Amino acid sequence: MGRLVLNHSTNIEGLIPILQKLALDINIKTITPAAISRSRGRSSKLIIRLSVKTINGYKAIARKGKTAQEVFISTDLSKDELKQLIDTYNRN
Repeated sequence: MGRLVLNHSTNIEGLIPILQKLALDINIKTITPAAISRSRGRSSKLIIRLSVKTINGYKAIARKGKTAQEVFISTDLSKDELKQLIDTYNRN
């Protein structure tokens, strides 16, 4: 079971409950929501997708509306395994 690092006062609406569920997986070490930015496109609902591999795991991008937020996930899972795990929460 991993831990969710809450060091920002603002996060995308609805992101924290999804990250809390994701942190319950035994293969997740830490999840850290990071910088929030504006994006050009529009996403009607909250979607999390994997971006790039980092030293300890992966960087993901959470998008809702015109807002995007980086999420760093520290894990030993492969990219495909983590993508499947994230996709199960994207559907809900």
